[in-house]
Amino acid sequence: MKRQDARIAAAVVLACALLTALTGCGAQPRGGAGSRGRVRIAAASDLSAALGALIAGFSAAHQNIEVNISYGSSGTFYAQLTNRAPFDVFLSADRSYPKQLIAQGLTVPNSEFAYARGRIVAWTPTASPIDVARDGLQALTSEQIAHVAIANPDHAPYGRAAVAALTKEGIYDRVRPKLVFGESVSQAMQFVATGAAEAGIVALSLALAPATRDKGRWFEIPDSDYPAIEQSGVILQWAEDVEAARAVRAYILSADGQAVLKQYGFLPAGS
Repeated sequence: MKRQDARIAAAVVLACALLTALTGCGAQPRGGAGSRGRVRIAAASDLSAALGALIAGFSAAHQNIEVNISYGSSGTFYAQLTNRAPFDVFLSADRSYPKQLIAQGLTVPNSEFAYARGRIVAWTPTASPIDVARDGLQALTSEQIAHVAIANPDHAPYGRAAVAALTKEGIYDRVRPKLVFGESVSQAMQFVATGAAEAGIVALSLALAPATRDKGRWFEIPDSDYPAIEQSGVILQWAEDVEAARAVRAYILSADGQAVLKQYGFLPAGS
């Protein structure tokens, strides 16, 4: 009888061991002591320099939360998120895409937050014979400029702002044959920085990025030339760790987070 009881006990131990290996039975629950949260951010590419610096500050204060960032066009991310792409937070370059996600019930209720207002500049490399800082947008009509890079206005808010500015200044028809479209505003900046285009209309935040701030000249386009680029974010309904996502949101909106965004040329939301 004792031998049979021993066999039963051994079988129970083996079954528990198998369950632990296959399902994590007995492991520390997510969110418990010793666990590490994770936040996956889909971010507009105008944030590619600023957000890295901002999240470095966040990570120093929240070592228990891992943050992964992917950069791209806001419109492209929106299309992916309507199919439940695996992100927790969406930082858009405008408010329309988060609003559409909210309308479709794809976000955590009351999680939208306006975090900054973007600005655009006309940018040329330092070696360019065109002095865009002196001549402004009119410089783009020069015969010495064959290509002007902007973000694709079909899905990038910065591209739409560029078209609006050219139209407001009355030079869109003259510049339109020169336009080359980047998938995002950061790709438009790359076109100019690498010589694929002689000039571009890009985000001020990219002109101020460490990699480019000493390599070009720019003219800040007046705010009155284009609709305000009000940027907002939202937490997705399928976020793995909503509390960790809220911690990221809180830091972006904090004095420290806003100071980093200001350093890269962003204005406070609603200003």
